[in-house]
Amino acid sequence: MHVIRKNGWNLPESAATDESVYMRRRDLLKVMGLAPAILATSALPSFAADDPTADLYPVMQNLRYRLDRAVTDEELATTYNNFYEFGSHKKISEAAQALKIRPWQVRFDGMVEKEMTVDFDDLVRQMPLEERLYRHRCVETWSMAVPWSGFPMKALIDFAKPMSGAKYVVMQTQADKETMPGLKEFWYPWPYTEGLTIAEATNELAFIATGLYGKPIPKQNGAPLRLVAPWKYGFKGIKSIVRFSFTDKRPVGYWEKLQGAEYGFWANVNPEVPHARWSQANEKMLGEEENIPTLLYNGYGEYVADLYKDMKGEKLFM
Repeated sequence: MHVIRKNGWNLPESAATDESVYMRRRDLLKVMGLAPAILATSALPSFAADDPTADLYPVMQNLRYRLDRAVTDEELATTYNNFYEFGSHKKISEAAQALKIRPWQVRFDGMVEKEMTVDFDDLVRQMPLEERLYRHRCVETWSMAVPWSGFPMKALIDFAKPMSGAKYVVMQTQADKETMPGLKEFWYPWPYTEGLTIAEATNELAFIATGLYGKPIPKQNGAPLRLVAPWKYGFKGIKSIVRFSFTDKRPVGYWEKLQGAEYGFWANVNPEVPHARWSQANEKMLGEEENIPTLLYNGYGEYVADLYKDMKGEKLFM
């Protein structure tokens, strides 16, 4: 007997917008004479209206990546944020507006065919932009579900042309003492650094986000580009990236340097492996009252579990 297994992101067909309707939504707006007004005004907050890449959004949704839960309210997802360069509390969205995101250059170095520095505005226009609906799970047990815009990280890896001996990609956040007051806290290991294996970075789920809710990504959420690895805890999702380095040595990330006993390199979501100070069995969606069970690999096991098979001795879950 043939058994059909549903993926974790599957929705019943009755709950999905018809693909032909979704793909034609801009055409419909044009016919109605509404597209220019919508795209120029209400669809864009004030900061995005001056963004030179604002014309790229919204982008088409990749229907392969859907959700089993409601999308988190935009106001919640853009006002409840971690960004330690602007403070260790969750209400840093206003302070983060000091982040200068133009000009923004991205460096590619280390074990690559040719080291280079490129302008973000040029880079993003060379990438295959799409929208994906992903779950996000913070190690602090809160979660959200949001529509990221951006491109597969594999496209970035192909652009960088790493050498065959490169095993890891190391990412670094902007560190501007003039605009980031958190950098004065000398006990933190600045700049914020994180890394993935090349296999993880080229997995189909790994995503470089440049937009959110159909607009350029807000500063507090990691403008102008951030990593989204939805099967891992959120601290792996490094924000406001300025450097991608390729190496054959495993990097030690920001939180691993700070407290290696609690935050490991892999940081894959597992409800059965508690944090040193709290359980990871459940989570609470932003805006919701009830806790819900946390899923292994945040529900994305069918995509990523094979990356970690036969890894004896590795602390894969925190």
